[in-house]
Amino acid sequence: NSFVIRTNTCGELRSAHVGQKVTLYGWVQYQRQGLFLVLRDFQGLTQIIIPQDEAHSHVKKLLCNAPVESVVRVTGIVSPRPPGQENPKMPTGDIEVKAETAEILNSCKKLPFEIKDFTKKSEALRMQYRYLDLRSFQLQSNLRLRSRMVMRMREYLCNLHGFVDVETPTLFKRTPGGAKEFLVPSREAGKFYSLPQSPQQFKQLLMVGGLDRYFQVARCYRDEGSRPDRQPEFTQIDIEMSFVDQAGIQGLIEGLLQYSWPEERGSIMAPFPSMTYEEALAEYGTDKPDTRFGMKIVDISDVLRGSHIQFVQKGLSYPHGSIRAICIPQGVRYLTNKDLESLKQSAKCQFNQEIMEIICRPDGSLKSLLTKFLSDKEQSELIQALNVQGDDMVLLAAGEHKQVCSALGTLRLLSADILEAAGLALRDPTAFHFLWVVDFPLFLPKADNPTELESAHHPFTAPHPSDASLLYSDPAKVRSQHYDLVLNGNEVGGGSIRIHSAEQQRFVLEKVLKEDSEVLSHLIEALEFGAPPHGGIALGLDRLISLIVDAPSIRDVIAFPKSFRGRDLMGNAPDYVTPEELEPYHIRVSWPLEEKEAKKN
Repeated sequence: NSFVIRTNTCGELRSAHVGQKVTLYGWVQYQRQGLFLVLRDFQGLTQIIIPQDEAHSHVKKLLCNAPVESVVRVTGIVSPRPPGQENPKMPTGDIEVKAETAEILNSCKKLPFEIKDFTKKSEALRMQYRYLDLRSFQLQSNLRLRSRMVMRMREYLCNLHGFVDVETPTLFKRTPGGAKEFLVPSREAGKFYSLPQSPQQFKQLLMVGGLDRYFQVARCYRDEGSRPDRQPEFTQIDIEMSFVDQAGIQGLIEGLLQYSWPEERGSIMAPFPSMTYEEALAEYGTDKPDTRFGMKIVDISDVLRGSHIQFVQKGLSYPHGSIRAICIPQGVRYLTNKDLESLKQSAKCQFNQEIMEIICRPDGSLKSLLTKFLSDKEQSELIQALNVQGDDMVLLAAGEHKQVCSALGTLRLLSADILEAAGLALRDPTAFHFLWVVDFPLFLPKADNPTELESAHHPFTAPHPSDASLLYSDPAKVRSQHYDLVLNGNEVGGGSIRIHSAEQQRFVLEKVLKEDSEVLSHLIEALEFGAPPHGGIALGLDRLISLIVDAPSIRDVIAFPKSFRGRDLMGNAPDYVTPEELEPYHIRVSWPLEEKEAKKN
């Protein structure tokens, strides 16, 4: 209550305050029959007793007529609630304040929706009236937890480990590769700034500058469609260190998360488990596995290799062909025929992958179109390999290794959703399973031209020491020193040890990626002036907080987020500007014909 004119907040009064005269400020939560109202502020709720005597009739009239969500000041005496009327669900439930004077500071007009967490309201309406949505308990709680975590992170990095908090520019130039960047026009004809998708180059240059340990709560930008876990502007906890290896970065991040982790979410154990990219793909079908539940992908190629099933033999004939399966516990009981067809359709549409099912009867025998082609020995080995129990369902795929694993990985998650919707508990919503995924490929074939390579992450990632020589002879086989941090099946961080040799950086850009290295000449030149070995990581703050508070979208942990299409529905941005405003930037808008007609009308 320092610096303000209230004596107390609405969440702090207790029995120890009985008899005290207090002044409270807040919003009218609700009013009941002219007898009492509940006043709310950022800290909680207090019940206000409306006086009924003639001497205070003006106070009664004022409080009874105050619309919900009006801002009021109330001065009164703290009193114990009558016996039997205490409310144990409210921290202030043992007391009430008997109003003596009151003032409406600002009356509230009719609300577009009720300020209650359980009230259903469209996301578009919430975005349009975000300042009202922010009054809800859940958003207040999310933003305050976020603030506490960021403060603890600053303490850990700056006070305990000597990091320097440095702000880097948001007006820069286009970076080759990666996500699309927003362009900002300049007054020089034909020249544009770019909003950086991360401070990647600057933090490397800070290491060349000898700062040794850098960190920043960084605003970053990507010009791509919003998804539940993505926004055009987002926040990273950005970190870079000199003279460090992969283990050092991982140890730092584990300590950082343990130190800043909210007490009310329990504790997290370190070190976090680690898994290679190949292991993650083979067992979970994704590079961001949700390890809270089983249903791992199992290689059954050797079990079925001798069978004469055309589906199986065709799959094994592919380069890197394999037969793999997942076992859905109690799938026969919980998955309907419609669910099964939906799963098969997902695999077909997303991955062009055929799926065969095998069900296990309660007596342990198998039923499938495939079983008549399998010997008793093969059926027994299949049951053993997948640990199949009665009423389980097996989904089997055959074909190219990566495609098969990716398809089954998607079906694993979809099946888990179906099982949980039917009441089977698989993933503990209160559990937090961190995992490091390491040894990613350094390069991947381009989707539009598989004969050319692109960076799996970004062009500044160093090759794995064991594969350094392959960089010059067979770059497609090189593993990287990249590492991702995964939480409950979501990527919450990623980083790498960087290339600190100018010669190697130039080779990667020019010879492997076929990029114009001139665009990055400033960075390459800096590497020639005694650049130290260095590495770093960035944590996606929005996504991390949304997982901690179990929010359905990162928009629920950002004060003023953009809509699904990247628009600000409250301020109506982006918006049109006049030709006169564009003139200094040498830009003229070419309108599509239908928009020209609409603007005329």
